[in-house]
Amino acid sequence: MANYRVGRVRQEILREVNDILLKEIKDPRVEGVTITDVDLTGDLQQATIYYSTLSDKAGARQKTEQGLAKVTGLVRRELGKRLSLYKVPEIEFQRDPSVDYGNRIDSLLDQIKQEED
Repeated sequence: MANYRVGRVRQEILREVNDILLKEIKDPRVEGVTITDVDLTGDLQQATIYYSTLSDKAGARQKTEQGLAKVTGLVRRELGKRLSLYKVPEIEFQRDPSVDYGNRIDSLLDQIKQEED
């Protein structure tokens, strides 16, 4: 039964964090960030929030990481206001590796296609 609750809370956090980053946060380093997934522990105490950006440049990625680290407390406080949980989970932002993995597979497929022609 607890797995259903974890899933529902996970989806709610995903939706609310996307909304908070879009409407509440004015930091230019955080613009264009999309929340792709949330990994939540079974006791709802810690949440790892995975994000992606449109930029592939290392400098832009680092600025985005710094911006998200700066607004973590504000995002958690807003989550506390919006969600009816006994304790708001500690949050941590991590870049979603699946986006880079997908880009790598696309480039390999393009390379194979060029070799065949």
